[in-house]
Amino acid sequence: MAQVLEKAKKLKLLILDVDGVLTDGRLFFDNEGTEYKCFHARDGHGIKLLRQTGVEVAIISGRHSNSVALRMKSLGIGYVYQGHENKQSAFVQLLEKTGTTPEQVAHVGDDLLDLPIMMRVGLAIAVNDANFAVKERADWCTTLPGGQGAVREVCDFIMQAQGNFDSVLNAYLK
Repeated sequence: MAQVLEKAKKLKLLILDVDGVLTDGRLFFDNEGTEYKCFHARDGHGIKLLRQTGVEVAIISGRHSNSVALRMKSLGIGYVYQGHENKQSAFVQLLEKTGTTPEQVAHVGDDLLDLPIMMRVGLAIAVNDANFAVKERADWCTTLPGGQGAVREVCDFIMQAQGNFDSVLNAYLK
C-alpha cells in the first residue's frame, strides 16, 4: 500500500471511465431510444473537491451519451472524450493538452477497454466490481462498486495521499 500512496502523491490528473465506474454499468433506454444514466451525487461532490485541490479530472468513454456531456458540464469537467472505443488516442491527446506525464495520471476502469490506458498510467485503479482481469492488473481496487461511491472513494484517497483531505474537511467543520 505504501507504493500506491507514493504514486498517488504524484498525481495531477484523474481519468475516469463512465459506464461501470461513474455509473453501475447498466444502460436504460425508453421506447424512443433515449438513454438514461444514474450518477451518484457523492461521486460528483468528490470530483469537485478533488479539482479544488489542483488535481484535474477527465473522462474517456467508449460510448457517447448526451447525459454524460450534461453531467460533466455540471461538474465543470472540460476534458470529456466520448465515443472512443480505442481510448489510447484520447489518452495521448489528453496528456498533450494537460501537459502531464503518464506517471502523473491515475485511471479508474472496470472492463477490458480500460486496460490499454491503465497499463500506461502512474496509478491504475479498478472499481470493486470490475472484471477480474482488470482487478488483477490494477495497482489498487476500491471497496465500493462502480456507480455507488467508488469515484468518491478514489477522490478521497488521492486527497488523503496528497495531504489535502483535512483542509477540505475543515472547510465543512467551521
